[in-house]
Formats: sequence, C-alpha cells, structure tokens
Amino acid sequence: MKPIYMDNNATTRVAPEVVEEMLPYFSEFYGNPSSMHTFGGQVAAKVEEAREKLAALLGAGPEEIIFTSCGTESDSTAIWAALRSNPDKRHIITTKVEHPAVKNLAEYLGSQGYRVTFVPVDGQGNLDLDYLYDHLSDDTAIVSVMWANNETGVIFPVEEIAARVTDHGAVFHTDAVQAVGKVPINLGENKVQMLSLSGHKLHAPKGVGALYVRRGTKFAPFLMGGHQERGRRAGTENVASIIGLGKAAELAAAHLEEENKRVKKLRDKLEKELLARIPNAMVNGNPEKRLPNTTSIAFEFVEGEAILLLMNEFNICASSGSACTSGSLEPSHVLRAMGVPFTAAHGSIRFSLSIYNSEEEVDLVIEKLPPIIERLRKLSPFWAEHRKKASCAC
Repeated sequence: MKPIYMDNNATTRVAPEVVEEMLPYFSEFYGNPSSMHTFGGQVAAKVEEAREKLAALLGAGPEEIIFTSCGTESDSTAIWAALRSNPDKRHIITTKVEHPAVKNLAEYLGSQGYRVTFVPVDGQGNLDLDYLYDHLSDDTAIVSVMWANNETGVIFPVEEIAARVTDHGAVFHTDAVQAVGKVPINLGENKVQMLSLSGHKLHAPKGVGALYVRRGTKFAPFLMGGHQERGRRAGTENVASIIGLGKAAELAAAHLEEENKRVKKLRDKLEKELLARIPNAMVNGNPEKRLPNTTSIAFEFVEGEAILLLMNEFNICASSGSACTSGSLEPSHVLRAMGVPFTAAHGSIRFSLSIYNSEEEVDLVIEKLPPIIERLRKLSPFWAEHRKKASCAC
C-alpha cells in the first residue's frame, strides 16, 4: 500500500521540482563553486541564485544567508557565535520545550560554567513571557526561543520577544525549523538577529540547512578552514542540495496560502473527527496559535508506541513526538513541561500534514484509528480502572 504519510514535522518528501533542479549538479555541472574557471563559476552563480530565493522567502538579504548542513548545525553555530562574540557574558535564556538541538546544547553549556535559564510554559504550551523578561540581565549573552514547537505546533510570539531582548542588549536567536514555509516570515520587519532552518522540513533534501545572520550582528564562525560562505562557514558547498533548498524555498513561497488554507482544513477535519469518535482524547497545545499542519492528540490510557505499530499495519505514518527523541521510552519533555498527565502524555500522537496529503488519506485515518484505540484500551489496566471509577461515580 502507498504510505499515508502524516509525519512531515519529522521530514518531508523531496518535491519533484526540487529533484529535477538538483539532478544536473550531480553529473553535468559538477564543478567546485570555489574554482576560478568558468566551469566552477557557473555553479557558484547557481548557489547564489539559491541564496537569493531563500532570502526572498525570509524577507532577508542574500548576504545574510549562510548555508549549513542542517538545523542542528545552524542552532549550534548561532549559540556559539553569540557566546564567543560576547565572552564576558555568561548567561543563556531558552525554553523548556526547545528541540534537543538547542535544549541539549544549553544543558551542556550549563555544565561548563554558563548560567542557563529555562523558561516554563503553561498547560497549552504558551511561554511565560514575564518569567523570560524578568530573567533578562546585563550578563545575558543570548536568548534562543523556537518560532514554533515541533511537537505541538504552538507558535511563540518571536517578534515581540526579539524586540524586547535586543533592546536589552542581548542577542536573539530563533530555531525556525518548523515554521519556515508554513507561516509568513519577514525578517525585514522584526529584530530577529539569527534564525535557523533545515531543508528537509520544507521539501528539500536532508543534509542542508541555513542560518540567517542579520547584517551588523557580531559573529564568530563555528567551522573554520576555507573561505566558503564569506569566511563564515568553512567546507566545500553541498551544491546540489543548496540548489534544491533554493527551489524548495521558491515553492514554499508559492504554496504558503495552500498550507494555511487547504492543509489546515485537512488538519482540522482529522482532529475534529478523531475527538468526536474517540472518548478521553484531547489536543495538546494552544488550539489557535499553532502551525496549520500540526495536531498533537493525547489518547488516554494507551501507549503511543502501540498506537503507531497498529497504524503501521495500514501504512499510516505518524509520530509519538519529535523524531530526534523517538528512541526514548520517557514521555516527551515538551508534554512534561506542559503538565500533561502521565496517562495522556504516553498516549500522545503527532500528526503533521503537508501539501501532498489528501482528504481520502484523512478519511482513512479517521476510519482506522478509533478501532485501534478501542482495541488497545481493552488490554489496558489503566483504562479498566478508569471505567470502574467512572461507573462508581455514576
């Protein structure tokens, strides 16, 4: 059976137009863009064209774009750059619900003598902004807040936070890996100083990402060596993938309205029908301020891994959380930070759609999932105990 793929926050299909754009740069135009000859120069021109396309999607200048290998490298580069450019400052602020690319680095830096503040969230995943602003100090080197959460889709008020942080004199960075291509972003109209993104979240290939660095922001490179990326990121360019990212950015700009209308409509239908057909189910996160493609639904008294295994029998692909933490048996750190009950956190499933999903696929999930939950609950001692208590209460 053809997969019903609803795990697009983990990775996306490479768009056919992107593949077509990339192919010649594996075999026909294979020159090194750093070479002085014309054969390499024409490749360099294509890399710069990709830079312009990505900059246009972000409302940035091409010279503010640095190509990297992935979102994780972009996050690390931004945070280390801020710390190395401000060596006298030893304080970092981030959130309790960041992707491991930021969270784990912040925890490591905390073990190396930096003071790290983790901003809490409420039960809907909204940031405690007062807590964040109260902890800003003259010693704060960088504040890193994701644009949108990868598990719940909750969108944070990044532009407001960026203005407050930069006015205070700290550097502001956002991990926008999940937001780019799904919500409008115009960096020319806010004070975000650094922004990370990853190609494989917006229908480009894996292994390419980018870091936006606002003109005038102090910057120290993470990878040193050659002169590539204007001396800001050494290493021979991943030419074909960079060109693919440029094409994906162009397509994302063209599909932004579809993402926020048709894809959102499919997400809403899936969510509404599952909640109506399955008792003791609830949405994790703010139901309004979130990405148009994402829903995280908690099915109480069952295990998320068991749900995924049974959905897999129908070739339905979803996730129990972030792909970067799916090997852990512990409940999601995001849901724990939100205070989601243990019986719900363990049974939470994230569905993340894309422009390639159809209404027929949504209908099939609506048909197949309720019997799966019912089957698993019959095997669950927690469900039996819940039913017993509910019966006594009546």
